[in-house]
Amino acid sequence: MTAPAATASQSHAATILALLLSAPIMMAHGAEPAAPPPMPAPSMPPAGEYHLEKSHASLVMRVNHLGFSTYTTRFSRFDSELTFDPTQIAASKVSTTIDADSFEMDGAPSMCLDIMKGEQMLDTKNFPKILFTSERVRMTGARSMEITGAFTLHGVTRPMVLKGTYNGGYAGMPKMDPQARIGFSAHGQFKRSDFGIKFGVPAPGTTMGVGDSVDFSIEAEFVGPPLAEAGSGTH
Repeated sequence: MTAPAATASQSHAATILALLLSAPIMMAHGAEPAAPPPMPAPSMPPAGEYHLEKSHASLVMRVNHLGFSTYTTRFSRFDSELTFDPTQIAASKVSTTIDADSFEMDGAPSMCLDIMKGEQMLDTKNFPKILFTSERVRMTGARSMEITGAFTLHGVTRPMVLKGTYNGGYAGMPKMDPQARIGFSAHGQFKRSDFGIKFGVPAPGTTMGVGDSVDFSIEAEFVGPPLAEAGSGTH
């Protein structure tokens, strides 16, 4: 009499165990959300006037320090205006204004920053703006280019050539980013002594000082004409 009862009990327990083990799997399948619809392919950005989207832009500079390191710094305030047509990139025109007093030296003693902004270096009181205005764009590839223009620093204007890349863009996204957006990367180099900033330049054959050659890199997104039926909200 006892054996059948034990067998029934074991069978009942096995059934409950199987249900418990399968429940999370069933719940997981039941709770799984439907796959979102694919994002529509973005359309080409329109030709027109674009301005810098400052929250997605950076201007970084690098210079040799005593031969021990390549010191990296930046300007935190700058603006730029761009005339752009994706079908005629070589016809683009750009102008940029940098606030010289926005020169940053993270973690450096205030004395160093005072020297950089003072008369021996940038002299921001007398030369508050650094300017670049393009004069010609020459395509070197499908999206790569050389941008020739006039660069004004420390009251001196000299020609400069930037190497740039058009990273792409779109006409906008309704309710998320309802304006055209395009992106560029660029880099260049200049000698600060060419602009009258000679303080601390190492003597020939040495590295004791701050290098004459300054490398810089730009990452920038621009926003332009709104969508024809733009929704609310921005990115």
